[in-house]
Amino acid sequence: MTHDTSRRWQLLAIAAVIIFVIWLLAPVLMPFAIAAMLAYLGDPLADRLQRLGMGRTLAVSIVFTVLVIVVIGALLLLVPLIQHQFENLSENLPRYIEWVRGTALPWVQQRLHLEPDTFDTDKLIATVKEHIGSVGSVVAATIAKVSASGMGIVMWLTNLVLIPVVAFYLLRDWDTMIATIRRLLPRSIEPVVVHLSKESDQVLGAFVRGQLLVMLALGVFYGLGLTLVGISIGPLIGMIAGLLSFVPYLGFMIGFVAALIAALVQYGDWTHVLMIAGVFTVGQLLEGYVLVPRLVGGKIGLHPVAVIFAVLAGGHLFGFLGVLLALPAASVVVVLLRYVFARYRESELYTEPATDVPDEIEVDVDVSVTSHVSRTVDDGSP
Repeated sequence: MTHDTSRRWQLLAIAAVIIFVIWLLAPVLMPFAIAAMLAYLGDPLADRLQRLGMGRTLAVSIVFTVLVIVVIGALLLLVPLIQHQFENLSENLPRYIEWVRGTALPWVQQRLHLEPDTFDTDKLIATVKEHIGSVGSVVAATIAKVSASGMGIVMWLTNLVLIPVVAFYLLRDWDTMIATIRRLLPRSIEPVVVHLSKESDQVLGAFVRGQLLVMLALGVFYGLGLTLVGISIGPLIGMIAGLLSFVPYLGFMIGFVAALIAALVQYGDWTHVLMIAGVFTVGQLLEGYVLVPRLVGGKIGLHPVAVIFAVLAGGHLFGFLGVLLALPAASVVVVLLRYVFARYRESELYTEPATDVPDEIEVDVDVSVTSHVSRTVDDGSP
């Protein structure tokens, strides 16, 4: 075994051990992953305060205090608003059901020439109630199980307390940890890893910080726009559309359809439908030509299909944590794939020219047959 082969096997073994340890500790990694995300978001602000002459601990304390105030302020502002919107939705729910039963379903039956009993509303409502009841039973059983387990409550409270504590210490020692990891890297791969890490940091910074601002801006814009149009649950629809905007066109489609239904139920005229179409058209133009170019840029390079696959795969493998980390992880994977592709283009597997190319095949044509066909065409005879 050559030296290069031995070194590659050693690096592969180290990577396998790290992945195996992460897999073993996955059940307890949630608070640490969330804390690491908060520390990553706050590190640039702490670095800027340090450049102004502050000590690291003071800078981190200021940034951490600002983060806590922002989170608490958002909760105090959003929780009553969301509660009010859900109360409004529950009050108007009979009107939505009646609109679906008396207007939407008959229109679909007429346009598609379906049988009158295709959409049996009584059966549909009974099915919905049945499933809602089963979901409620599962949730109630889960809550009862968790409540009966004192250890489960203790672990939940422990995780809730751990997130800010771990985030503070990670933020304070972020630069030290990065430098330590860099010193531990094998010298042979250290330049490549550092280069890929810097490129990944640019991509992650563009996504995490930029996309969060885009989601916030779109949520506020759609909420205000629908409220000005007169939609009673406009803020709720706007928040949902903004939160789902990290998947291309998903937030726009869900928000637009929900707003159209709300307008048809609440007003039933084309004026409000056109106004809603105008709000979402302006929102798409604002997202595509102002927010994304300025806040996110073109560094992520993820195809919409890749975004959807990453979210679904992350949720399937790691649950809610996987959904949170799906797109940042996919952005890093894109950086790694670009590097692998560049190395492949430089390798002998790609650059080695083809050998033993067969000579050009000569096709022998029967001259007599060709001449007979030509005479037949010229004479017009069969």
